[in-house]
Amino acid sequence: MQTGKIYLIPTVLYEDALETIPAYLLDAVKDCQAFFVENDKTARRYLKKLWREMVIDDYEWRIIHKAEDSVSKEFLSMLRAGKNIGILSEAGCPGVADPGQLLVEVAQKAGISIKPLVGPSSVLLALMASGMNGQCFQFHGYLPIDSHERKKKIRELESDSVKRNCTQIFIETPYRNNALIKDVLESCREETRFCLAVDITGPDEKIRTLSVKEWKKNLPDIHKRLAIFLLHS
Repeated sequence: MQTGKIYLIPTVLYEDALETIPAYLLDAVKDCQAFFVENDKTARRYLKKLWREMVIDDYEWRIIHKAEDSVSKEFLSMLRAGKNIGILSEAGCPGVADPGQLLVEVAQKAGISIKPLVGPSSVLLALMASGMNGQCFQFHGYLPIDSHERKKKIRELESDSVKRNCTQIFIETPYRNNALIKDVLESCREETRFCLAVDITGPDEKIRTLSVKEWKKNLPDIHKRLAIFLLHS
């Protein structure tokens, strides 16, 4: 029996921004027999919006979590049984700041075909609009929660940006956005550029790059809004 394929299926960054999803993605969804997802409720709702005729109960659904051994073994077992599997992130592209990466790693080791599909990535969209260096950049995920440790990390990122002309990209839990901004403005040089990319692809999208000095004159408030941060010095 032929081994199944893996489709890496992007999801929207903003709930109603279906126009950011290419039409060919639906062909991949229809070719799947199972889906491994971060959240089955939101994944089902999203796929149903893409394909209204989809019968949810006709497919197998599994939660990825941290891709525990039991999940990984079931994942491989389905593929070896010839089932095509779709992997979905909660937002954006699977495998990028996403636990789906762990299943992709398992598939790579097993030599199984993986099909990454085009879709919105907050990391790349923010970088594109920031005006910062797109030749050398790093994504760091979440910075430390403790303010002292976070400031230390921010200074390290700024120093590395100076040395390598590198754009530093990171995220935060929305309710801690303002605390992160405060720490960046207190830790960085005044000439360092800092970009806030907020509600990307949404109706209130705003992507703005200013120097630390300029941001201090008009402190932003993005409490509980979806954001990604970029720094270049």
